Amino acid sequence: MSLLMRAPKESGSWFWDLDDVTEPGLEPALTTAARMSAVLSAHGLLDPQALEWSWFEVGRGGLGIDSGLSLLSRSLGDEKLADEIRGCRPVGRPGAEMTGFVVVGSGTWFDAEGIARREGRLVELLVSPDSIGPSAELSVHHDVWATCDFRGSPHPAVYARNAPRLAAALRELDVMLGVEAEPGEPTYFGTSKAYGLEDVELLDGRGPDLTDLM
Repeated sequence: MSLLMRAPKESGSWFWDLDDVTEPGLEPALTTAARMSAVLSAHGLLDPQALEWSWFEVGRGGLGIDSGLSLLSRSLGDEKLADEIRGCRPVGRPGAEMTGFVVVGSGTWFDAEGIARREGRLVELLVSPDSIGPSAELSVHHDVWATCDFRGSPHPAVYARNAPRLAAALRELDVMLGVEAEPGEPTYFGTSKAYGLEDVELLDGRGPDLTDLM
C-alpha cells in the first residue's frame, strides 16, 4: 500500500513550449517523450510503463473515449508505436484525433530514513503532438517535493532527499530541450517555481493542512 497521499490536483507543474524546438505530429512527440523519459529515468523519477490518451473531433470536442498502450514489452523508441497508437482510433470515428498522451510509470522517492520506495505516477509526463504547437508538461501530485507534508508537518529530511532530484531533472530537461520550462499555475496543493515548489508558509511552526480536499 502506498505511504504517500496523492493530491487530486497537481502540487506543481512545468510547461515547455516546443513550437521552435520540434515539429508537430505523433512521431516527433514520441521522440520527445522518449528523450524526456530518459532524463527522468536517470534521476529515478519515471520508468515508463504505459501511454494514456483521449480522443476528440474538431468542432465537437472530446468523445469521452480513452485509450492506452502498455510499454512493458516495448520502448518509446519503438518505430511501430505510432502506427499502433493510430490503430486504437475508435471504430466509427474516422475523424477522431488524439489529445496529448501521458507517459505513465513509477518512480522512486526516499523517506525520512533514506529508504528508497517505489510509487506509481510519482511524476506524470504529458506530451502534445498538436499541430497548432507541440508542447510538454511535467506534473507532480505528492508532498515529498515540498518543505511540509500535506498535513502541514515540516519534513526536512524527506524534502532534502527528494526535492534536489526533481530540481536536477528539470534543469537537465531545460538543457536537453533547449527551452526553459514555465512554472504552472498555483493550485491549492502547491505553487511551482523554476526548479521545484515554493516553500510552504509556516504559522507556529506548521504549514497549512491541505487534507480537507483530499
